[in-house]
Amino acid sequence: MSMKAPPTLLQLAGQSLLRNEVLAISALEKLPMELFPPLFMEAFTRRCTGIVKAMVQAWPFPCLPLGALMKTRDLVTLQVALDGLDMLLGQQVRPRRWKLQVLDLHNVHLKFWKIWSGNMANACSTEANSKKKKRPTEQNGPRMERKPLTVLVDVCLKQSILDAFLSYLLLWVQERKGLLQLGCRKLKISTVHIQSIRKVLEVLQLDWMQEVQVNCTWQLSTLAAFASYLGRMRNLLKLLLSHIKVPASISPEEQKQLVVQFTSQFLNLACLQELSLDSVSFLEDHLDQVLRCLRTPLEALSMTDCQLAESDLKHLSQCPSIRQLKHLNLSGVTLTRFSPEPLRVLLERVSDTLKTLDLEDCGIRDLQLTALLPALSRCYQLTTFNYLRNPMSVAVLEKLLCHTIHANIENLLLGMQEQKPGV
Repeated sequence: MSMKAPPTLLQLAGQSLLRNEVLAISALEKLPMELFPPLFMEAFTRRCTGIVKAMVQAWPFPCLPLGALMKTRDLVTLQVALDGLDMLLGQQVRPRRWKLQVLDLHNVHLKFWKIWSGNMANACSTEANSKKKKRPTEQNGPRMERKPLTVLVDVCLKQSILDAFLSYLLLWVQERKGLLQLGCRKLKISTVHIQSIRKVLEVLQLDWMQEVQVNCTWQLSTLAAFASYLGRMRNLLKLLLSHIKVPASISPEEQKQLVVQFTSQFLNLACLQELSLDSVSFLEDHLDQVLRCLRTPLEALSMTDCQLAESDLKHLSQCPSIRQLKHLNLSGVTLTRFSPEPLRVLLERVSDTLKTLDLEDCGIRDLQLTALLPALSRCYQLTTFNYLRNPMSVAVLEKLLCHTIHANIENLLLGMQEQKPGV
């Protein structure tokens, strides 16, 4: 039977201090900075709201990763932390040890709470640390240059009505415009209500955005309306769009105009690394417009369950932005009637970098695959090749295995399907 370890002297001291709120708050001025994290965790666990507020004001690190302590989005906890920021923002002379630049509400595990050092505090927010280094003249007191605080939160929009946590946070930030900014690194959208989306995006500081996922049935016109916000996400790394539909009622000219309205914003996305388009109806004969606006080489490109023209594949094979591609997914794109030449050229161009290739359920025939084998064998970095749900004869299977036997493929996914006679 294991015995519970007795509390350390540090834990006992913290517990004793928390029994007297007035004493605890007065001690913060001289409290060693390495004691702030364990004392804050203890105060947070015991729901000592007065002490938590005071510690937010006196926080001696650039980042306070509060979200890592919140098991759920607790409105009461949020209000306590924001009250602490409010008291800080209202002071003419900031606390001597004040260093807080970022209140991080991301619900992720951080090592910060286990390592009580200023170096780890700096590491928990690279952005905050880099901003700090750019302030060599910053000083304490009433003449100190005021820089907006940043509150970071991931946003997931599922309904037309926002949840209480996000509603309270948005209103709180709006009422303090100019004093702080609300940043979001990851945005998930699962609602068709564009007005609700706009309400949130108008408050967010969009240059914090790193990943956007749209996973609901949008009309192309809705995507075009969203485009102006997308163009302001200048540090975006990942963009995932799913189920974008084109109504049969719009003319080809209208469709082209809406596609241009959306794709032109790619010119502002200089950091984009991953682009995923699933069940997107506007790509056929318009892929060149998407590719033309890409500014930097992609690492991952996914176009799944989409209708493409053979000319689209030709444009893809010639696109400068695919020269460093590591991951390519074309599953569910019907290639049965296409010449294998564009895909062969594409594989040759990315042979030095390609690590994963997904061609599941593309309807590729034996003659097409045979034409691709020499290019496929040159992809020395390839570790995963998914060729499930494509018709393939035993003879071509043997050729495929011969071409890939010397490669580093760890995951070779093949599915035998009998070809129809005469095909």
